[in-house]
Amino acid sequence: MTAFDLRPLTLGEILDRTFTLYRRNFLLFVGISAIPQTLVLALNVISLLLANKRAAGVLPGVGIVLGVVIAVVVIVVTILAYFLSQGATILAVKDLYLGRTASIRESFRRTRGELWPIIGVGMLSGTAIIIGMILLVFPGIFIACRLFVSVPVLLTESRGPRDSMSRSWDLTQGAAGRAFVIFLLYLVILFAFALLLVSPFSALAVFAGIRNPEMMRFWTFMADLGNRVSSTLVSPFLLIASSVFYFDLRVRKEAFDLQFMMDPESERITGPSSSGLPSIL
Repeated sequence: MTAFDLRPLTLGEILDRTFTLYRRNFLLFVGISAIPQTLVLALNVISLLLANKRAAGVLPGVGIVLGVVIAVVVIVVTILAYFLSQGATILAVKDLYLGRTASIRESFRRTRGELWPIIGVGMLSGTAIIIGMILLVFPGIFIACRLFVSVPVLLTESRGPRDSMSRSWDLTQGAAGRAFVIFLLYLVILFAFALLLVSPFSALAVFAGIRNPEMMRFWTFMADLGNRVSSTLVSPFLLIASSVFYFDLRVRKEAFDLQFMMDPESERITGPSSSGLPSIL
């Protein structure tokens, strides 16, 4: 496996490397993304089947309680699956980008020990972004762009959640615009896939619900299936891009290419201490 040449990249080159990594390792990234999405889909199918049985009177007296329990389980599993897939994808990108081998099993195995810090970053970042959105939207977008590489920092430099966010804030100084373009392209791709794979089934579910509740449930399931397929195919793009962007920032600001040349086998190549987050975080 040959590493990519480590040098400062233009935005176009960052996107090109993102698509190149995804195309060359399509089964790897789709496999990582599909495993948790399939688990969530299976839980949704179980929920749908139980809803049908409750509607038919097969499970009387337990409808509300069972529905609440299933809803909670689906939410928890969805959150854990998302963060697990996020970490596994970024670790796989790091290995491939630096010329190492990567596999689905090994990426998930290594992510297990980092799962709670990844969740910590997600919760803290999400809280900061929500606060920023409340402050007339733009601050939330800006914060999201400045915290864009928090998880790659966490998984590459062995930092804690808040320190990883501070480090991302430092690295993306002067580069928030490029992060915004990557976010925007991701949203465009996601919208296109949703329009193709989700919207038709959602529309059919609405029309079918007027006359045939059974068909409404079927088309609702198909819409959920389309949503899972869309997420499986599109989510790796943003995660790969965040990792490539992180390495580019390291090369530009800290001569990471020279550090890697001196110690290419190092699992953790740390950078300087971060200067801290603004008070909102």
